[in-house]
Amino acid sequence: MPANLPDTIAAASRLIEARELSPLELVNALLKRIESIDPVINSFITVTAEQAIAQARKAESEISQGRYRGPLHGIPFGVKDIYETAGVRTTGHSRAYANHIPRTSASVVDKLYDAGAILMGKLATHELAHGGPSFDLAWPPARNPWNPEHFTGGSSSGSAAAVAGGLVLAALGSDTGGLIRTPASLCGLVGMKPTFGLVSRRGVIPNSFSLDHCGPLARTVEDCAILLDAIVGYDPGDRSSVRGPQQHFRTALRSDLKNVRVGVVRCFGAADAAGNDELRSATDDALRVLQKLGARLHELRLRPLRDYYDVWTLIEEPETFAIQRRALIERAHDFGSVFLERTLIACLIQGADYVRAQQQRSRMLSEMHDAFADCDVLVTPGAGPAPKLDPGLAKWPSPNCFVPFAITGSPAVVVCTGFSRAGLPLSMQLIGRPFNDVNVLAIAHAYEQAMSWSKRRPVVAPDARPAPITHSAPPIAIGSMDRKIVDLCAHAAQSAGLRLADEHFALLCAAAPRLLEMIDRVRGSPEPPAEPTNVFMLLPRV
Repeated sequence: MPANLPDTIAAASRLIEARELSPLELVNALLKRIESIDPVINSFITVTAEQAIAQARKAESEISQGRYRGPLHGIPFGVKDIYETAGVRTTGHSRAYANHIPRTSASVVDKLYDAGAILMGKLATHELAHGGPSFDLAWPPARNPWNPEHFTGGSSSGSAAAVAGGLVLAALGSDTGGLIRTPASLCGLVGMKPTFGLVSRRGVIPNSFSLDHCGPLARTVEDCAILLDAIVGYDPGDRSSVRGPQQHFRTALRSDLKNVRVGVVRCFGAADAAGNDELRSATDDALRVLQKLGARLHELRLRPLRDYYDVWTLIEEPETFAIQRRALIERAHDFGSVFLERTLIACLIQGADYVRAQQQRSRMLSEMHDAFADCDVLVTPGAGPAPKLDPGLAKWPSPNCFVPFAITGSPAVVVCTGFSRAGLPLSMQLIGRPFNDVNVLAIAHAYEQAMSWSKRRPVVAPDARPAPITHSAPPIAIGSMDRKIVDLCAHAAQSAGLRLADEHFALLCAAAPRLLEMIDRVRGSPEPPAEPTNVFMLLPRV
């Protein structure tokens, strides 16, 4: 971002309202920066330059006539390329959707338009927000502005890279199991997964009906609050949308934490206790800051991460498969190998296993409700530092501390807690009760204001473009696999109507043993309540 222009919503909106900053000037400066910097970080799939200039001119005209709409008027933003945009290609970063041009925009995109915000373009993601990074797609994966040799996290990868790189002032992403919180963590941003159903998903290419959340990524907590004030709200066109209690995010921000009760989750189980020293040290420092601000801390432990990840997998994969089933049957070759590996395994998951996972999810919801008996907020380490961008990062399975709170639908936010010795961001995660999003954001703001991490900016040199990464996985030898596994996969694929090429069938067979272990663990877990979970279980208890 040019030194004379602001790079936060709050700062830019004050200047725009006072007519000291022209939206058109801001947009033109960002378009020049995109042209210069984006070839290094690959954050955009489509740049909507003409639309952005037209929207900027309109905003400038309205503001000059005294028709200022609010803090998003004239603010440039981007959206993950699963958000549909009328007349603008929405690819999902997949060849399967490469020519998809929607007639209407996603509900939340329309809300931002109504607030006067300006769309700069569509941002990179892991393919259809499901697994990655991938190196066999039509577009390369996004890179981390703090060091382009490193990973952004995913799947809202382009959203995080574009904001951190100063190409937009804010972005929308989606979070099914950490897909906003991971890239926000690795790129030094604030990323918010609101309570399930609080932000409309209408017009967003789905990944998992019962796990998908839409939310913001921005430089500061205040900027996230401004975005949430605009996009939160009941949508009758989204069957998962709920009427939560009215929350005013920006006005609720606070600077002290007097008597706030914080439950510290350092690890979820004995097997999850290991972690990198830099992240652990940064989290400990952040907890001391919370105490100085007045918070009262106590430690608690949740069930092992593997339990959550098993349940999450047996819910998410069948839903993703069901959503993309026709395309997988008719043109599996249009998908990348990472997406296929993650999705084809769903043909091995029986209906009873899916229901069993939803029953276990119900138990987890009850456990999480009990965990908040003595807490206003939970805190866990976040993620970081970012690893180098490499095909091996797509390894599956990969449990993380973000998945449990996607399962429970809880509001969760990540904030930067410092930087590694190599200069890469570190983070912590704060989680609240369902529909207490405003409190989680307010506590995060108090921490952020006590520190200076949000003021740091990466420097991206236009001539620092890394060499492209090409990856051609060696063929998987079916002949060396357990014949029972191969026969099981062949029967399951045929029953699902799949006609797989040899290399795609090999992906299914190679992933099957790990999935079958998950299925066995969920089947053997303690007897859950008879009632599977549903979105209504997330409503506040009275």
